[in-house]
Amino acid sequence: MKIFSRMPKWRPKNPTESYLSTTIRLKMPHPGQLQILNNPARFKVLTCGRRWGKSELGIIDILIAAHLEHKYCWWIAPSYQMAEDIWSDLVNAVKDLKDVVISQSKRRINLPKGGVIAVRSAHNPDKLRGAGLDFAVLDEASRMPARIWHDVIRPMLATTRGLARFLSTPNGRNWFWERHRDGLDPLKEEWAAFQFHTGQSSHVEAAELQSLRDSTPEHVWECEYEAKFTDDHGQVFRRISAAAAPAPYHQPQPGHAYVAGVDWGRSKDYTAIAVLDASNGKMVALERFNQVGWELQRDRLSQIVKKWRPQVVWAEANSIGEPNIDALVRQGLPVRRFYTNAKSKAPLIESLALAIERNDITLLDDPVLLGELADYRFDRLSNGSYRYGAPPGSHDDTVIAAALAWYGSKFIGSALSFA
Repeated sequence: MKIFSRMPKWRPKNPTESYLSTTIRLKMPHPGQLQILNNPARFKVLTCGRRWGKSELGIIDILIAAHLEHKYCWWIAPSYQMAEDIWSDLVNAVKDLKDVVISQSKRRINLPKGGVIAVRSAHNPDKLRGAGLDFAVLDEASRMPARIWHDVIRPMLATTRGLARFLSTPNGRNWFWERHRDGLDPLKEEWAAFQFHTGQSSHVEAAELQSLRDSTPEHVWECEYEAKFTDDHGQVFRRISAAAAPAPYHQPQPGHAYVAGVDWGRSKDYTAIAVLDASNGKMVALERFNQVGWELQRDRLSQIVKKWRPQVVWAEANSIGEPNIDALVRQGLPVRRFYTNAKSKAPLIESLALAIERNDITLLDDPVLLGELADYRFDRLSNGSYRYGAPPGSHDDTVIAAALAWYGSKFIGSALSFA
């Protein structure tokens, strides 16, 4: 069964497994992967959603180059951890091959007929410089600096007329996006580009994909699963206007449970306090002020608590928050600490974004709140995570207060057990 000219010995044993020669076992490529493997382009750019199988495809391609064509090959990943994951997969694929030499310390595989696979990290680009290279896989290429390709890998392929594969989910319109455009340009005959969303593979069942869609904010879904190139400083909150409404009432309603979120500020920033009816997801109150001393700020919060009687108040505890929370707890207010950091902020913001998109929350029709939500942006980091915040010169106090209130509403039944 000849799949394509570069792989003359592809012999499937059953519908899900195939072999390279008799000792390297690989899964049978799915149709999308076969389309790419069969394409003759020198430089192939694969933009696809998570779990589509791009790394799996890259492993097949690099083993063909090294084992069947005896090429000198590199696999480059953005970080040491990602490089380790691929290294383990490659070692497992070749470990039973006769006369293979595996160097764990150098992350290098010497194959029997002279082919080589070396796994490298793009963490320090200057350490990647070297002599000629026959074949390179740039894994999660959009998370690497542009100079990895322009200054390091591309010159190494020049004397050998080597091949390159770019595998990645999008990361804004950066240099990887430019390479994707190269692949779409019919005048650039050495290039080819492919784009697949997660649903175009057999790796994720439809029900599981729908479950992911239901729990993922739109800006994350578009990039991570639909493989769309969006603004890398894109808008986080969408459908804001549709979620806004006047205050439903101005006094607490019998049988309703309330929560509050607090973001502290004093001089340039503002202290913001948002109150949410956890029974129906409607925001009922929003206070915002600055240039006010801490004692007066705590007094204003106390008055809001006295009026709305929230079961819990989630307050940002970083820096200036700690002493204010301590004082409020001594007064008997149901205040709980939320420590904002790179790990905790992303799920906090993404949860609010998803609630707005799904109409699970009704926002107050407050121009400051709606403006801050509209301005709020995300940046895609090199490790694939997101950094959220207001643009320079803008504020996000009401955004954080609303996000903390929504966070509290999800734990209303057990919030008082949190310290």
